[in-house]
Amino acid sequence: MAKSLTDPIRVTVVYAQPQRQWLQPVELPSGATVQLAIERSGLLQAIPELRLEAIEVGIFHRRCGLDAPLRDGDRVELYRPLRLDPKEARRLRAARNKA
Repeated sequence: MAKSLTDPIRVTVVYAQPQRQWLQPVELPSGATVQLAIERSGLLQAIPELRLEAIEVGIFHRRCGLDAPLRDGDRVELYRPLRLDPKEARRLRAARNKA
């Protein structure tokens, strides 16, 4: 049976820290945005260092804005900033392997 435009949608909000992974299912009204999913997930309260205005986000590995609309079954991902530039990390590994 097809979903109607007024049916609620279900998405999962995910965030990974080195010591813990968060997977929070959220039910939202049809037409909801990434921002609403994050706010309703409770992650901002559970992880106080997360700031909505500074978070990089995506849907299924594709970066998007907080205003991106969601569809039923979407996976909303919050990305941590890189600690080290990938090019610099490769250079350091190569130097270690050379030694």
